[in-house]
Amino acid sequence: MRSELGARVESAAATIRDLSDGFKPEVGVVLGTGLGALEREIENAVSIPYGEVDELDLPSATGGRIVYGSLGGKRIVAFEGLFHAYEGLPLSTVTLPVRIVERLGARALVLTSAAGALAPDLEPGDLLLVDDHLNFLGSNPLVGAQDDGLGPLFPDMTRPYDEGLLELAERAAARRGTRARRGVYAAVLGPSLETRAERRFLRSAGADAVGMSGVAEAIVGVQCGLRVLSVSCLTDRSDPDARDPIDLDAVVEVAMRAEPLMTRLVVDTLAAAGFARMEVS
Repeated sequence: MRSELGARVESAAATIRDLSDGFKPEVGVVLGTGLGALEREIENAVSIPYGEVDELDLPSATGGRIVYGSLGGKRIVAFEGLFHAYEGLPLSTVTLPVRIVERLGARALVLTSAAGALAPDLEPGDLLLVDDHLNFLGSNPLVGAQDDGLGPLFPDMTRPYDEGLLELAERAAARRGTRARRGVYAAVLGPSLETRAERRFLRSAGADAVGMSGVAEAIVGVQCGLRVLSVSCLTDRSDPDARDPIDLDAVVEVAMRAEPLMTRLVVDTLAAAGFARMEVS
């Protein structure tokens, strides 16, 4: 039986198909806050404001838009304008873009985010290639009525991030001399930043970085059967022993400096990927 969520997804996908003349993407991209440079690399780009899609027309997404075209030789649809759980939205709404890109025909999902570095060997400006995560959002985006049309209720999360895409991303970073490594991303609800005790706990739990987006989207991507690549720009050091407050202006500055590195990494990765069987080329 189709759930209310399933009906919302199908309605949004149908609207976007109509507005894009039936565009069928190979890859869906969900862009993190302040990481919109990737959108400017899309060739033959056409934009659809969120306001033209009823299911995405939310006050918190003012200015958000869907952009479709070509990136790295692949047909993509990108969502610029994140929904966050800390805005009071249910995770089923936060993850709507992921379900929509799958319904439009995408076979892979690229997530970008910003985060604080927890591991001692990571520095602001580095990129984290997420190969596992910790969900501390307080809930799970799959909670709710079962709808077989949305995917299995109990998807296996042993390897939520696609190994083939991770290998391609590592190679792309190495070719350009970009500081990037695999690691564990911890997602917290926010919007307050973490206390020193919370940072210490997250580090002891195995987290290399902490942020407020990306993990719920990855869980839904796995449920939908998408190959998921998640790349996080580390904008500050979330040092448990630091006593000075985090400078949010400096965080924004680091994100802006790292944007071109993340953009090239994603473009190079997509250019090298084959999505029929997600082989490494």
